[in-house]
Amino acid sequence: MLGAETFVNGVASALRHIEASGLENVRIHFGDARDLMAILPDKSIDRLFILFPDPWPKSRHRRRRLVQGHFVEEAARILKPEAAIRFATDWSEYAESALVALLASPSFAWTARSASDWRLPPVDHAPTRYERKRLGDCGPLWLEFKRTLG
Repeated sequence: MLGAETFVNGVASALRHIEASGLENVRIHFGDARDLMAILPDKSIDRLFILFPDPWPKSRHRRRRLVQGHFVEEAARILKPEAAIRFATDWSEYAESALVALLASPSFAWTARSASDWRLPPVDHAPTRYERKRLGDCGPLWLEFKRTLG
């Protein structure tokens, strides 16, 4: 399990929880996830989780959002065929823009079949600290995509 965190307090907290849980298969990258993705080999990742990233809610800051065209291309490069992406947010506009970005890529297929697929947490979901804070403008939304075979 690889993780990326841009804030030193977040890294320290993650490391404390990793150690307390006795986990030996977790590595944390102190920095932007895009920098970590850039050095990963093609088709090397089984799943990608983007859980409650900074929504950059102001219009002038939206270009800073993680899930955009280049990120989607890079995700397609590093994910194995049939691998999954899970994107979760509690900002409705960010959910919409991420959905548009991922649907625009021929490399991903949205797995939702009914509204409960994005309104209810997946069975294996572990709540995050930001999810619990409920800072967004809507209840949590979960978007799942599968990497197509291309």
